[in-house]
Amino acid sequence: MKYLPAIIILLLLLAIVGAVYYLVYRIKQKTQELSRTLFGTSDITKAASQMKQEYASTPKSVSAMTSLLLPKIVADFPDFQYNEMKDRAENVLTSYLRAITERNPSRLTDGTTELKQQLENHVEMLFANGQHERYDQIHIHRTEINQYRTTAGRCIITFQTSLECYHTITDSNGNITEGSSEYKYQTKFNTDLIYIQDRDLVENELDHALGLNCPNCGAPISSLGAKVCEYCGTAIVELNIHAWSFSHIEELY
Repeated sequence: MKYLPAIIILLLLLAIVGAVYYLVYRIKQKTQELSRTLFGTSDITKAASQMKQEYASTPKSVSAMTSLLLPKIVADFPDFQYNEMKDRAENVLTSYLRAITERNPSRLTDGTTELKQQLENHVEMLFANGQHERYDQIHIHRTEINQYRTTAGRCIITFQTSLECYHTITDSNGNITEGSSEYKYQTKFNTDLIYIQDRDLVENELDHALGLNCPNCGAPISSLGAKVCEYCGTAIVELNIHAWSFSHIEELY
């Protein structure tokens, strides 16, 4: 009888171990069943790899408002060329990312002083932290107009672009601290296209050359899509490619 307490404790321990083992077995079994249902394999490691691959190959959706906003834009700017501006938006975004990859802000040839300053600040921050950010094999899926707004003398059209690339950030030793060189990175960006409607209302404007001027008297053309100078009556030929410029790029996480 003196060994009875020890036997009871031993039996309890065996029961606990057995229960834990059974619980682990059932969890593993259920996990494998779920993995087999979702990914066609009971190998958890393989399933995780498939899940990463699927995520890496699925483009981000864009908030497309082109069909709703483009008629309003064309009403304000009859000469606005959507396809031309969309191509410019994609080109400036691609050159912006390549400039980061090459650590060379001069790669960005289109854009306002504000955008170029934004790029320089980003490159300098990475350099100060001993980091190198890369966007390789960039492929654009889709670009649409996302917003159209007028504020403080500016007209701003926001293009939203979904793209894929190989994105990595490495430290000073070349070790990858963020991203992957194996899996593609799916992301999207907003790119702002700006037109200065009224310089007198614009706050913190770095690009005083933006907007249109009368070729005869030099007065700023303040009204949207104006074809005649309100000061001297001279006919205005509006060249959108010069009147609009890109002012800001932002990644949407």
